[in-house]
Amino acid sequence: MKNSALLIVDVQVGLVGAPRHAYRGAEVVARIKALMTAARESGTPVVFVQHDGDEDGPVPHGSPGWQIHPEISPAEGETVIRKHASDSFLGTTLRDELEALGARRLFVVGLNTQYCVDTTCRSAVSHGFDVTLVGDAHTTTDNGVLSASQIIEHHNLTLDDFGTDEHVVTVRGSSEISFA
Repeated sequence: MKNSALLIVDVQVGLVGAPRHAYRGAEVVARIKALMTAARESGTPVVFVQHDGDEDGPVPHGSPGWQIHPEISPAEGETVIRKHASDSFLGTTLRDELEALGARRLFVVGLNTQYCVDTTCRSAVSHGFDVTLVGDAHTTTDNGVLSASQIIEHHNLTLDDFGTDEHVVTVRGSSEISFA
């Protein structure tokens, strides 16, 4: 899709698998892989965000858990943005990279729903982007208060139609996404 980019947020080994074991992680990674393939085939840029975590977390920089999941490895020349906060725009070159690609609409997928996915969607709207959150292509883990499925459902409901007069987040299933 013209003026679009697929933004893959924190799909890293240590967040999808051990020690975290994301809810339906393999299914979500498979959906992201299918979306990534479709985006590449259409010429839509694919941009990766990779969290540089603390030494005591699941994704410390350079560790096996920090690596982008091998099912969706970046192709040569694809942008990888490293970040230190839930907001993929904060302290990074993400906005500049997206603008250089001509992207005005972002298709957002990844982990963790209530942290980096949510914050990045909200921030993208504030940075002048329209967002499609792919509702079945983001995930998280149970948090002791809510199950992962409840967190995902809540965020899909809360973020759908979130925005400003000029830019908005919409939630769509992966089967509804077309990059043509």
